[in-house]
Amino acid sequence: MMNAEGIFKYYEKDLRRVEDEIARIFSSDVVAIPDIGRHLIGGGGKRLRPMYLLMSAALSGYRGDGRYVFAGVIEAIHAASLLHDDVVDGAGVRRGKPTSHSIWGTQVVILVGDYLYANSLRMAVSQQNLKTMDAISYAVAKMSEGEILQLQKIADPEITEEDYVRIVESKTGALISASCKIGAILGGLPEEKINAMASYGLKSGTVFQIYDDILDFKANEENLGKKLGRDLHEGKITLPLIYLLKSANAHERDELTAIIDSTSDEDMPDEDGQIERNLKKVLTLFKKYDVIEKTMDKAKKIVAEAKAELSVFDDCKEKDALIIMAEYALSRNK
Repeated sequence: MMNAEGIFKYYEKDLRRVEDEIARIFSSDVVAIPDIGRHLIGGGGKRLRPMYLLMSAALSGYRGDGRYVFAGVIEAIHAASLLHDDVVDGAGVRRGKPTSHSIWGTQVVILVGDYLYANSLRMAVSQQNLKTMDAISYAVAKMSEGEILQLQKIADPEITEEDYVRIVESKTGALISASCKIGAILGGLPEEKINAMASYGLKSGTVFQIYDDILDFKANEENLGKKLGRDLHEGKITLPLIYLLKSANAHERDELTAIIDSTSDEDMPDEDGQIERNLKKVLTLFKKYDVIEKTMDKAKKIVAEAKAELSVFDDCKEKDALIIMAEYALSRNK
């Protein structure tokens, strides 16, 4: 029986070709650009977005080199968004390494992100396929919308589940949706199947982010303190906290709102271990109201919807791989 690790292994050779395309997009005589590229891309990661594109192309029967170009374009756009997000969030570390802006400075990194967006689109245009360009442009626009909406909802205890899902669909789901859609377009599939792949990708990407937000609360206590402290410090109210605010009684909701409000002052010191006490309070309430279980139920529902989108395709090993990847979203350690 195939599993997610087996799928990653199967696409290992293809992903090396994708790495070459990513390096081409980072190529420039301005040394800061490839330097930042090596720092960012060398930071690891499973290349999920290129994987989804490669799997979608395989299901669609496409074997041409265009899949490598577009997979590289998608990953470079993702890299550009990370550069900008880290600046916006004021993040100092990504995957255990200093963030690019903490090394090269904010101005350079923002401009390198802009360069990546522009050069990625230039590479995509070189393939002369209007439908793929439309998919990429739409995804980039949605990602920007999601980032702006998230900023508007910082430390807002009135944020709704619908707001959260819209942010996640835009920031994470949209690019994975584009990956799947492009694979189907390259394979020359009919509109119905192209749209099904796009919907599958949107739902799969959304689940990946929801589960990341769950993991921030399920991690071991030592790491959890840092993660939760950082998330609350940034004022990001994720789905588990939204469910908690909905379930809590009036007194508990007032306490939670005070904790959220305290995140708006970035320079506020952690007096007498207040962050740790806030963390323990939130975790206690999570257990009281089964919040993690409720959030998992929501994620499982979306996984089922993602898999259902594939019903328009005949059974085959490529379809099985996409089903396994949808389920993999809920079985990761991080």
